[in-house]
Amino acid sequence: MQIVTPESVGFSSTRLQRITTKMQPYIDEGKLAGTITTVARRGKTVHLEKLGWMDREAQRPMEFDAIFRIASMTKPVTTAAIMTLYEEGHFTLNTPISEFIPGFKDVKVFARETEDGMEVEDLIRPITFRHLFTHTAGLSYGWNQEDPVDRCYTKLQEAAGVDRAKTTSKDMVGMLGQAPLAFQPGTHWRYSLAIDVLGYLIEVISGKPLDQFFKERLFEPLGMVDTDFYVPQSKANRLTALYGHPENATELQLLEAPADSPRFNKPAFLSGGGGLVSTMDDYARLLQMLVNGGELNGARILSPTTVDLFTINHAPAAALPYGFAQGEDLFHQGYGFSLGTRVLMDVSASGKAGSVGEFGWDGAFNTYFWVDRTQAIYGLLMTQHSPNNYYPLADTFKQLTYQAMIG
Repeated sequence: MQIVTPESVGFSSTRLQRITTKMQPYIDEGKLAGTITTVARRGKTVHLEKLGWMDREAQRPMEFDAIFRIASMTKPVTTAAIMTLYEEGHFTLNTPISEFIPGFKDVKVFARETEDGMEVEDLIRPITFRHLFTHTAGLSYGWNQEDPVDRCYTKLQEAAGVDRAKTTSKDMVGMLGQAPLAFQPGTHWRYSLAIDVLGYLIEVISGKPLDQFFKERLFEPLGMVDTDFYVPQSKANRLTALYGHPENATELQLLEAPADSPRFNKPAFLSGGGGLVSTMDDYARLLQMLVNGGELNGARILSPTTVDLFTINHAPAAALPYGFAQGEDLFHQGYGFSLGTRVLMDVSASGKAGSVGEFGWDGAFNTYFWVDRTQAIYGLLMTQHSPNNYYPLADTFKQLTYQAMIG
């Protein structure tokens, strides 16, 4: 990416320095191991900074080509990829997914739990592509064992007797088709395996494995040379260590050393919802393509009208406001849900500067981005810390970017 004087595209150099000023203490005080932050406007990079360590124990400084576990920042990759199939006329947002996965045609819906067990009811409306994009399909992740639907996921996995390390996306979708939905499609929002189902739909529609489809439609045209579902041995020395504060530990702890990482083996389950690793430069290429309306360096991935769909809310009104903690999720105030990403609907309610139509997402290990096509901006933060949002990195980074805009 071309680095320019910030003032040439309407930024203040002095004000942009506040990003580093705010991020550096996290490193100095041992709260984080290392970070990369970058901001670009009109295709020109105005801020690019690496701080701290990619592997603190080995005293290896952060490098711009460091490879990060991007977790749920895989989701926008999947949604951008499947929208290339949308452009070929295979589906609309209102197409029932049962046209491609018949097992979802007659799926049941959780009604209530009684002393005699779980009661279910019939679908009122079919699950559509829109429901998957917006996490309003009634699917779940299976994380909460106090939830009856999540417990059902666990029981089905155990009953199948399939080694999780060998589970494929086809296996996953088959299991989901046997479990009840948590609610009628379109009536609520629940973070879920929905984007993984979209990844499987890519395979069904295209007839190609997800990793091959990604390479052909996105990675090779955009020059994303380091993004994949695993890290090859030739790049092993570039994988960052993973750190965190498990159970609110007072000191930053090493959670996964590069040498101990399972990321060097290609997984059986190519997770469209959370399986990729990537670099700052690779992901920035994806974001610049979206800022540009679907094109980068002569490679046309999507049409501008398709990218416009990312800038509007597609979640049903009954599912809004969405959030991970209903009524308490201040991070998502003012946002609706678009094509696998949050989308800003009300700048005032968000509590910070931005533009209506700005969209973005983050990952479990505190990677984060947003795209603002109105201002021709993207911002990207890469770090490796669990749990997500333990520190207000994303909010601070975005706030300090917009305050630095002077023209």
